[in-house]
Amino acid sequence: MLRTLAVANYRSLRSVVAPLGPLNVVTGANGSGKSNLYRALRLLAETAQGTVVASLAREGGLESTLWAGPETITRRMKRGETPVQGGPRKDVVSLKLGFAGDEFGYAIDLGLPPPGSLGPTAFAHDPEIKRECIWAGEQFRLAGLLADRHGPVVRVRTEEGEWDNVGQGMPAFDSMLARVADARRAPEVLTLREQVRSWRFYDHFRVDAQAPARQSQLGTRTPVLSHDGHDLAAALQTIREIGDHEALDEAVQDAFPGSTLTIDCQRGRFEVRLGQEGLLRPLSAAELSDGTLRYVLWIAALLSPRPPALMVLNEPETSLHPDLLPALARLIGRAARETQVWVVSHSSRLVAALEANAECNSLILEKELSETRIAGLRELDQPPWSWPPR
Repeated sequence: MLRTLAVANYRSLRSVVAPLGPLNVVTGANGSGKSNLYRALRLLAETAQGTVVASLAREGGLESTLWAGPETITRRMKRGETPVQGGPRKDVVSLKLGFAGDEFGYAIDLGLPPPGSLGPTAFAHDPEIKRECIWAGEQFRLAGLLADRHGPVVRVRTEEGEWDNVGQGMPAFDSMLARVADARRAPEVLTLREQVRSWRFYDHFRVDAQAPARQSQLGTRTPVLSHDGHDLAAALQTIREIGDHEALDEAVQDAFPGSTLTIDCQRGRFEVRLGQEGLLRPLSAAELSDGTLRYVLWIAALLSPRPPALMVLNEPETSLHPDLLPALARLIGRAARETQVWVVSHSSRLVAALEANAECNSLILEKELSETRIAGLRELDQPPWSWPPR
């Protein structure tokens, strides 16, 4: 389980070190930085796919994603005694992302290439990975360093405590999590990569008339619901056959009392059917309301027979009736017993229902001089964290 998430110089997140628990709820006013924290977590996931630089490019490049305020915000600025202003840059351009868990910690530091260092190229504004580290335990220490990427060289610590080079000439745009795959010499890199690759992000499921979840689909065993929900019927049938079918029935009853969820299978094509009290026939997915279909999608995602290391839900309350939110909170709480869950929400009712769970870790974001902070988290109360130096 992740214990700490750390972000520096990413959009409004000038310096955030967030404590994490089994169930995490991120909330706050519009513009407080919820989406930025969510995006930072997605960027961390991109490192294991080897696409973190491309993801930054889609956001406008490194320079447009960096913290745009002054390097230092003084107390006099906060009190309004002096205007917010910056001086000549002292620190190098640096966007840092990291996390620490029960076993390993990880950090990546991205910056720009020195002017003219690449010779004639059209990619002089591409960010470079300056440093990557994996260490044992929750806090970075040189003594606990297990894998270290400095520039183009990757080295790992052997059982004898010596350093062994496992990669040289590493491209500046590729993470060592994506490139190093030596299970014998670098097992920690491989373990962490597979853990991060298992993370799942669910944004907004489509439920319009042409949504994939409304169409019948050829089905195969589906222990993990896809991000667009096109394999909804197959995922639900998989839960019935190899997952917790009792939890599935309970979740349906909790949200829609008196209803029965079945999967119609005709010549390999699967389609959702929902029988409701008072109706003479079950409704197909094409006939369900937007809110009902979206809730059924959340059931399939949260009752996955193959729980990931981390599941992130972005505004799961969208298009749901307020009366469904307590049932959704119970479904999320149940999923948090098997996997670490992160929920970003605007809904005060959903947040209140989730906070009734004893395992809930609530992160309320606020802004001061455009800088995102975690409300009520004093500097001394933050988890211990230090960034690897360049």
